Amino acid sequence: MFRVSVVVILVVWIVGCASSPTGRHQLILVSDAQMNQMGAASFDKLKEGNDKLVVGKPLAYVRCISDAILIADQRNPADWEVAVFEDASPNAFALPGKKIGVHTGMISLAETPDQLAAVIGHEIAHVDARHGAERVSLAMTNQVAQQVGAIALEGVEYKPEILGALGLGAQFGVLLPYSRAHETEADYIGLYLMAQSGFDPSEAVALWQNMKKASGGKAPAEFMSTHPSNDRRIRDLEKEQNAVGAIYRAALNRKPAPVCRKP
Repeated sequence: MFRVSVVVILVVWIVGCASSPTGRHQLILVSDAQMNQMGAASFDKLKEGNDKLVVGKPLAYVRCISDAILIADQRNPADWEVAVFEDASPNAFALPGKKIGVHTGMISLAETPDQLAAVIGHEIAHVDARHGAERVSLAMTNQVAQQVGAIALEGVEYKPEILGALGLGAQFGVLLPYSRAHETEADYIGLYLMAQSGFDPSEAVALWQNMKKASGGKAPAEFMSTHPSNDRRIRDLEKEQNAVGAIYRAALNRKPAPVCRKP
């Protein structure tokens, strides 16, 4: 049994070998079609019976920023659904299946359109890098030795571990963190996406300074958290400013910066 399990695990790793946009090796065992279906179903469930969906100027604001980033990412904004949720927590998410959600708390915390662009770019980067598929695949491999195929993707649309893999908690709308590696990678990709979109990448640093202030020093130490510390994120983003600044200036030479007005 042990030898069979080892062989199965080796086959899984070979078949599922992939690379992220930064070249990091990934284990991907689920198709984009499967992830899109799960992401879209979860997003629909989030909205189902929700009387706190926000429309009007807040939605137009988020849509303006999202569209600019999606265009820079060579995606068609018309294919993406964007929703704003009345929720004081400073959160946002993007899901496979072309879905973007932003809490009103994040709109308040992000002082400028550029800061909100840093958030939305980061969330779209999670989708670009297939981080949800990685998490689902990891959940699958954790059970391979005991029962191959124990996690069936069909018929368990809202199973807690699947929602967690998508970045959503067991209760819809409660976000669970990605790993530190995923967060750092999404910070990096999102920084370049916002710069290519014509948003000021230096505002990503300002955003995380705001996040640090908002946490009131209550954030756990980095070694105890699945997220990088605020200080670590700020340092990493600062290191990229020279390189990403050149991309930002080139983007502005091609066309004016997006005009998205905060409500």
